[in-house]
Amino acid sequence: MKNCAPTQTPDVDIPALREKYLAERDKRLRPEGQKQYLEADNEFAEFYEGDPHMPVVPRQPITDDIEVVVLGGGFCGLIAAHRLQQAGVTDFRIVELGGDFGGVWYWNRYPGIQIDSDAYCYLPLLEETGYMPKEKYSKGDECFEHAQRIGKHFGLYDNAIFHTLIRSLEWDDEIDRWQIRTNRGDEIRARFVVMAQGPYNRPKLPGIPGITDFKGHTFHTARWDYDYTGGDLHGGLDKLADKKIAIIGTGSSGVQAIPHLARGAKHLTVFQRTPSYIFERANYPTDPEWVESLEPGWRAARQRN
Repeated sequence: MKNCAPTQTPDVDIPALREKYLAERDKRLRPEGQKQYLEADNEFAEFYEGDPHMPVVPRQPITDDIEVVVLGGGFCGLIAAHRLQQAGVTDFRIVELGGDFGGVWYWNRYPGIQIDSDAYCYLPLLEETGYMPKEKYSKGDECFEHAQRIGKHFGLYDNAIFHTLIRSLEWDDEIDRWQIRTNRGDEIRARFVVMAQGPYNRPKLPGIPGITDFKGHTFHTARWDYDYTGGDLHGGLDKLADKKIAIIGTGSSGVQAIPHLARGAKHLTVFQRTPSYIFERANYPTDPEWVESLEPGWRAARQRN
């Protein structure tokens, strides 16, 4: 290999550059912080507690005294439950607000939804369940299906309580147990609680003037209403042909939904505060020959790399 000449770097005014970055950052800081949003409760509780994907089936309240309760049935909760099984713990329950396992992948089904990290590393328990992702960047329905696969493979459905929201969680010194009460009237006592409900499990709403007075049809991207838009998470939003739509923001959800909204709507306006750095996704189908070449432990090695 030939020797390369030293890289010629231009003179950069570092202090001026730092000031520029701070000035741009300050433009994005809101003095009210998280108070700029409305929590999805009270008159907006349906944006969080409502399930557009599956009807809630009535059941009798549960009274139980068990060893472990896992709060959340997404990937974190599923992994926690499997680790409990590996440790020989069978006396546990998974409490999940959704109607099935999946967490974010149960709720989020907006058009174009797809992971933005390597699926061979992101999707858990691949070797344990004998599954290989179809593509490097899995689509949302494949992630949801894999959560269901984990639940079935390890028999976790027998331990799950779905469509159930924790209303209170209090430690009782007299019995050395957590007292857990839910929206279904359940009273569960547990020695241990595993918090696996995710940091962004409650959708936020923009705190704009008039939002409480708006009488039109509304829904959150985390609770997409395909009865209103038509289509599914792969597109085909055929009920929007007469609609003028505005979308605010070009983060991950925005850039994934925008192409499908643009195809389906009469007119789409995109409001973008800060242009994003754009590059090719370079997604590709999983190569069968590569799969055949893999040795046990390949996923852990890939994650370490």
